[in-house]
Amino acid sequence: MPPSSAKRIAFQGVPGAYSHLACRHAYPKLEPLACPSFEDAFDAVRTGKAQLAMIPIENSVAGRVAEIHHLIPEAGLNIVAEHFERVNHHLLAPQGATLATIKTVQSHVQALDQCRASCRALGLKRVVGADTAGSAAEIAKTGDVTRAAIASSLAGQIYGLKSLKKDLEDAEHNTTRFVVLSKKSEIADPKKGKCVTTLVFRVKNRAAALYKAMGGFATNGVNMTKLESYMLGGKFTATQFYADVEGHPEERGLAHALEELEFFSDHVKILGVYPAHAYRLKGRH
Repeated sequence: MPPSSAKRIAFQGVPGAYSHLACRHAYPKLEPLACPSFEDAFDAVRTGKAQLAMIPIENSVAGRVAEIHHLIPEAGLNIVAEHFERVNHHLLAPQGATLATIKTVQSHVQALDQCRASCRALGLKRVVGADTAGSAAEIAKTGDVTRAAIASSLAGQIYGLKSLKKDLEDAEHNTTRFVVLSKKSEIADPKKGKCVTTLVFRVKNRAAALYKAMGGFATNGVNMTKLESYMLGGKFTATQFYADVEGHPEERGLAHALEELEFFSDHVKILGVYPAHAYRLKGRH
């Protein structure tokens, strides 16, 4: 692995994307590396161009990130951490623009949906763009004071735009969860704090197999925080499940639950065992 890889963290998108912001907040000592696609970000880690990759999994408003649950199990990488990034949308416009001059606002469709009420209140026509930071870059090039973009404060800094309004999102809880991928497996130490285990599995094609497989988690007191299903190879009878559970495989409850899961499954693969982020534990009693 080239020495330079230890100083980089890959993300999907262009400079100024929320994934870029997440990289800066979670790993300020690593150089963010922009990649055109998720596959390119994975390749950067596999080939040594980057040490880590910051990949969005789900958003508290928009739900899961499309296709990512298909891609991560096949990436050949390990989940070593999670990060929760609060999404603060800014209304960005060229220098000289004001709330009175702008007529349209451009961004990724999800960002536009997350700011629907705010845009309506400002009387702005929404225009769908490829992504948030890309829209900011486009608006900056035009210099048109009638056009604005919804993107991060970082995008505004990078592309020389000014923020006409911050906290444009309609939901105050708007947060994206990321996982951090590494070529090297790093199993968290359960003695140092609470852990999360991410796995994929395929239950046997028989009646009540999923019900029985899940029973082990319930009877052993294991909290499953996420369960996603998707077809494999276009076959309606071949379904893979992606799951997040709280706990470490060495802990008694999860160890027993995984034993029962193995019994009712054709395939079980742990993608990562990593420390639970403080945000996950926030508000618990």
